[in-house]
Amino acid sequence: MKENREACDRRLGDFKDGVCIHTDQVYDSCRERDCIEDVRVILTRCAQEKVDRAINVKVKSAEVIWVYSDLESVPFNRGFFTVDIKYFFKIILDVFTGVGRPTEVEGLATFDKKVILFGSEGNSKVFSSKYDPGSQISTMWEKNNLPNAIVEVVDPIALSAKVVDSCSCDCSCCCEVAGVPDNICRCFHDDLILGEQDKVVFVTLGLFTIIKIERNVQLRIPAIDFCVPTRECLAATEEDPCGLFNSLRFPLDEFFPPQKNEFDDDNPCCCK
Repeated sequence: MKENREACDRRLGDFKDGVCIHTDQVYDSCRERDCIEDVRVILTRCAQEKVDRAINVKVKSAEVIWVYSDLESVPFNRGFFTVDIKYFFKIILDVFTGVGRPTEVEGLATFDKKVILFGSEGNSKVFSSKYDPGSQISTMWEKNNLPNAIVEVVDPIALSAKVVDSCSCDCSCCCEVAGVPDNICRCFHDDLILGEQDKVVFVTLGLFTIIKIERNVQLRIPAIDFCVPTRECLAATEEDPCGLFNSLRFPLDEFFPPQKNEFDDDNPCCCK
């Protein structure tokens, strides 16, 4: 390791425009394609009343509310860490109770996942003047030298939904509403309930995720100059509100949707 650093210093010795930066380096990463089948939806109180009278449900959309992640070192495997991930999804359903138009309702679905990634080792502890852990210091100081887990996720693809009688399903694996954080519950317009219901809803979701482990490092990189803005800011004034509008590019793409062959280059289809 020392020889490599000395060789690197010799190569950069004549580079006069090198600067040192403090940044996050990705030590390991992976991508996941999860088909999450038959996930129980915890409905709001108003939604549950409508589902109990439903003859059918369809999943309209699914949105990622938040993702919680936690790191733990893997015993007997130096430098490796388990990343425990919990996804929280807001599910929008169309509930059919008769021949009329469906009623839109909402609920919560969760999904747990665990992966193992390499995050290297670090014994130094880093403290920043920009962050005060407050009452959490008693639980955070022991994990100060852990790397950071980064979870990048897009909103899942809503694949299917079904409604079944509660007596015909095994709901023992469902989470308790009391275990859902308050900030997640506040994302819904009514209280979430999980108790005695006549019918329950299950959804199937398709999820794409990229998971990374990063550490703070110092790097020497080539630099040309500071990033000084060269363009003046445009602003409309009360005297001339049309001035800014007239300077905007005409949105031709909105009037002429792209053709199929324009998507093929950027998004090649895997199906043959």
